[in-house]
Amino acid sequence: MSTFYVKADRFVLPGRVAGQGYLPIIEGRFGAFVTEAPEGAEVVDRTGSWVAPGYVDTHIHGFFGVDVMFCDPTGLNRSSLELARHGTTSWTPTTLTASLEQTRDACASVLEADEMREQDFCGARIQGIFLEGPFFAEKYKGAQNKIYMVDPSIDALRLWQEAAQGLVVRSALAPERDGSLEYISRAGELGVACALGHSNATYEQGLDAVAVGANSFVHTYNAMSPLHHRNPGLVGCAMDTPDTYSELICDGKHVAPGAVKALVRAKGWQHVALITDCLSCGGMPEGEYVLGELAIVLSDGVAHLKEEGNLAGSVLTMDQAVRNVVAWDVVTAEQAIRMATEVPAKMSLIEDMCGYIMPGRDADFNVLAPDLTVRETYIGGQLVK
Repeated sequence: MSTFYVKADRFVLPGRVAGQGYLPIIEGRFGAFVTEAPEGAEVVDRTGSWVAPGYVDTHIHGFFGVDVMFCDPTGLNRSSLELARHGTTSWTPTTLTASLEQTRDACASVLEADEMREQDFCGARIQGIFLEGPFFAEKYKGAQNKIYMVDPSIDALRLWQEAAQGLVVRSALAPERDGSLEYISRAGELGVACALGHSNATYEQGLDAVAVGANSFVHTYNAMSPLHHRNPGLVGCAMDTPDTYSELICDGKHVAPGAVKALVRAKGWQHVALITDCLSCGGMPEGEYVLGELAIVLSDGVAHLKEEGNLAGSVLTMDQAVRNVVAWDVVTAEQAIRMATEVPAKMSLIEDMCGYIMPGRDADFNVLAPDLTVRETYIGGQLVK
């Protein structure tokens, strides 16, 4: 690999946006931002652009025809290549509510996908696994299969973590289920953060879960007890716990822009993580697909369960989510970029690997137009093509 300097108008660095200057890329890693490039250095001139960390999608079931539950390592890597073409340079493949054995096999297949990559592979990096289920409540099952819903089990988590050889970084559950508080308090011993969702929990049950370590809320507003003035529900708990993180699906279909703005005002953008909850039909034509064992239909840019009609995840990409929250006048461009990079990385305990432009880290970054369209994406200093 060579050394080159990226010239641009704005650089989204930790704690600040730097003006015109140069970002050194040294053997596939970031150097320290400088205002002048050395004489004779190779310069990649991207004047008129932003340079930002690559996007980090921490809740995503699949893309481009592949679902994590297919247990197809080659397919997962194909998804990674396509995700990188939309500016996502890191992701945590996300499971669905399934049997203990199916979840174990999915975890093992994600590990296999990661291990089979060649050194010059130029797709989104697998930074962990997010277990969305099976410890959920039937009332707010959403597009999860209720027949596999069970009480939390730390033994099951150990099995999955063993199959993944430590890749599991996050686990979601309904806090009203028996054993949830013990599960949350012990999951940290396995390096796993806990998220609350697909739940009919009361406000108080949510607070109890946060008190023992739960740090986030799954696709806030969707598939959880709503905010009511006499029963604040899990939505109220999310709004009233400022040190926790809230996921949001910002496709304009799952959550109205006004509700997005209300949550961001309540928690601050620093604690709202943009996620896609994208399905295998992301990047694909309209038609019929499967989500786990459930049939779904993609029509007019929306995926629904074929039988029940429930919303079933999205076909959103992170670059579009970033543009949406800016277009809705919810946050600034800088804040939107951070909500798609450093915030989800911190929420998922992977901020030491991605989400920031810092010297010595893998040079995973986006070159963005002023309207935040992705002009180019680099992974490890390589241009994604």
